[in-house]
Amino acid sequence: MITSTTGPQPADFADVRATNLAVVLRFVREHAPCSRADIAASTGLNKATVSSLVADLIDRRLVRETGLTENRVGRPATMLVLDGSPYAAIGVEINVDYVSAVATGLAGERLLTWRRSFAGGSSVSQDVAAVAAVIRRVVGRMAKEERQILGLAVAVPGLVDVQGVVRFAPNLGWRDADISGDLAKALRDPGFSVQVDNDANLAALAEQRFGSHAGAADLVYLTGEIGVGAGVILDGRLRRGARGYSGELGHVQLDPDGPPCRCGRRGCLESMAGIAAVLRREPSPAEIQVEIEEVVRSARAGEAATLKILESVGRGLGRGVAVIANLLNPEVVILGGYYVPLAPWLLPAVRDEIAGRVLAPGGCEVVASALAHDAAALGGAARVLDSVDSGHLPGGASRLT
Repeated sequence: MITSTTGPQPADFADVRATNLAVVLRFVREHAPCSRADIAASTGLNKATVSSLVADLIDRRLVRETGLTENRVGRPATMLVLDGSPYAAIGVEINVDYVSAVATGLAGERLLTWRRSFAGGSSVSQDVAAVAAVIRRVVGRMAKEERQILGLAVAVPGLVDVQGVVRFAPNLGWRDADISGDLAKALRDPGFSVQVDNDANLAALAEQRFGSHAGAADLVYLTGEIGVGAGVILDGRLRRGARGYSGELGHVQLDPDGPPCRCGRRGCLESMAGIAAVLRREPSPAEIQVEIEEVVRSARAGEAATLKILESVGRGLGRGVAVIANLLNPEVVILGGYYVPLAPWLLPAVRDEIAGRVLAPGGCEVVASALAHDAAALGGAARVLDSVDSGHLPGGASRLT
């Protein structure tokens, strides 16, 4: 007779321990300085288990002791804080005209921030070679500081499936490109994970962990690059959709009689409120930064034509924000990329537009990102740190290693 068991199976001891190590590490990150007793009282783990887990984390140099505190009932307690001094997480953003790289420590402290010009779109192999050269320099710098790389996550402006394959990145000319695998080969199997995700998704993770609304359970990040994409955090988790293609807000049609869009339709959000709408033409990637700076100068000087364009773009953007606010009811919508320097002129029109379109009481808060152009790369580092929080621990056995 053949039988099958569909109920829950007994958990492997190593898996349970890895889970508990991650629970303790997250608690220290969120509540440091804290004591072993604090951890036991808040997590429900018994004191002996907490002591064993903390000893393990100290051995891995993920946590360290930092003296005693007497500001409590009973005996003084030895306090714990994050260590992580031997480790680094790397995030990289590949865009049409630049590559940016960020390295952070375990607590999110910046160790390195680089931005390099990049002429993307020649071929996948050439683009990967150029990006790999930047990554090797970052890894080399961290090696000089005697830091082990926890992982690398790369942000790409395009459709990235749940396996990390870039299915379509129109501004880079990529289709069905295994950028993760290609980078790992170009780096000669570096000994750490190489992940790839959509730029808006990773920027949303950066905002949730490091931004002005860090800790928000429900937020949406809008890219302000050549395209307009959305990274969506709901109930504290990044939402990618069934195949990984969520967030293509730029091609939501707002006006069937509106301006033509690159996708072939008319009146998409991107055509009405993207950077091309600001500049009144399809921009050259190499010239966007200079042209946006000129728009900012004109707006500061009070030039009527520029102010009129920015108000129109702000209203189009407000209509798009209202769609996502009514659909998802986020706590905040964060404008990133080139929207950041234009925010003083865009935000009044955005807020005015959504005031009459968002149905939820209290409306929807809309702000400019404090992370600016570093958001997607910083989000790559955040994704690596999230994997550590989930149990992928360096320096010993864990359930994901």
